Amino acid sequence: MRIVSIGGGTGLSTLLRGLKRYVKAQPGALEITAIVTVTDDGGSSGRLRRELSVLPPGDIRNCMVALSEDETLLSKLFQYRFTGGRGLKGHSFGNLFLTAMTDLTGDFGQAVKLSSEVLAVLGRIYPSTAANVTLSAVLDDGTRVLGETRISRSKARIARIEMHPRRPKPLPEALHAIAEADLITLGPGSLFTSLIPNLLVDGIPRAIAQSPAVKAYFVNLMSQPGETINFRASDHAAALLRHSGKAYQRSLIDVCVVNTGTPGSKVLDRYQAQAARPVENDIRNLERMGIRVLGADLLRMSRYQQPEKIRHDQSAIGAVTMELAQQARCATLKLG
Repeated sequence: MRIVSIGGGTGLSTLLRGLKRYVKAQPGALEITAIVTVTDDGGSSGRLRRELSVLPPGDIRNCMVALSEDETLLSKLFQYRFTGGRGLKGHSFGNLFLTAMTDLTGDFGQAVKLSSEVLAVLGRIYPSTAANVTLSAVLDDGTRVLGETRISRSKARIARIEMHPRRPKPLPEALHAIAEADLITLGPGSLFTSLIPNLLVDGIPRAIAQSPAVKAYFVNLMSQPGETINFRASDHAAALLRHSGKAYQRSLIDVCVVNTGTPGSKVLDRYQAQAARPVENDIRNLERMGIRVLGADLLRMSRYQQPEKIRHDQSAIGAVTMELAQQARCATLKLG
């Protein structure tokens, strides 16, 4: 089975960790490809972009560690963050490693491939584009905000996201993986800064729409202040479709995976104090859009493992993804 997961941030790496155990359990039976956004302009990644004009390595690094065969010393080294040192404080070792490898090879995609070999990554990881791109957002009041970090801090509702330069070229390997997939996943992740940027890369929406794969969107657990205040599940899906282009909207999402679990009251109170609320599962609206809805408790053990945060449980999200992939594969074999 071939699964292509598109996104960025912690949501994508959580999903990849959930899938990794299936790769280890049945070597050769499952192939995972991650396609990762490269628009981060904050923290260590942002500093490296500004100082060295390289693509932001942070999200790629997290995916590499998530898919590494054994998250022991070497993986911990890639995640190590310097706490002192002039010019080093705040940088992670993995970001510096990827930056150095890019300089040596002259190609960010090749640097990711070679670094993945160092970590014994159980899958393939591609940036959605090799272009040095920047995000901008147009807010409901007409204000334009430049840069991913500023967009995520915006207090006004986002009308649309744009990428500069427009229509950057994708990696051919990423398009090939999409074409060959049994299942394509979008999310979970920040809607406007982790998911939609991938759909602004030239050719990716078309490749997803034309792929025979089942396309599944994992709706976020909580709304995000500054990005998706008061967004229901259908609002998330509609934003993805809107940014993919009219020609591909009908074939971009087949199924929405929504959470049916309930967070603890104490942690929920803390989130609500920051204007973050559980995303409403307006199932009828999704079905009117022609999207099938799959509900599952996606919190599970995360309630106890990270009681201070509301996060997807990697085992739960991995199990749902495998179920969808198996259904897609069986349908393909029957058609064949």
